[in-house]
Amino acid sequence: MESDNRKAIILPHDHGRNDSHILELMPGEKQCGEAAEIFHQLSDGTRLQILWLLCHSEECVCNIAAAVGMSMPAVSHHLRSLKQSGLIDSRRVGKEVYYTLMDTPKARLVHKMIDDVFEMNCPGMAHLDL
Repeated sequence: MESDNRKAIILPHDHGRNDSHILELMPGEKQCGEAAEIFHQLSDGTRLQILWLLCHSEECVCNIAAAVGMSMPAVSHHLRSLKQSGLIDSRRVGKEVYYTLMDTPKARLVHKMIDDVFEMNCPGMAHLDL
């Protein structure tokens, strides 16, 4: 748990519960900001389509654009946003850049969330315990 240098929180009303330990565990502003950025990425339908595709395959901008029916510059904008959020990674092969979901706990959780929302089982995640 990261410290945000917060002072002890004293609640104005005592409801007869001893919840002080909960307040000590509450995520700080920085952690909540990082989580909000991930949720922001998931709040756009096009980014969800792109994430779904990249959860299940590695693709270039041209193929992603064709799959989601958008221009390559528009897809590149979404890819840049997803990459800055730490959800996707890229690799260059010659002139081509390939994108895929990062292999991090947060990105795997996003993968599971996407699969659960679309009620599908990804065979590539069968070995992972999430």
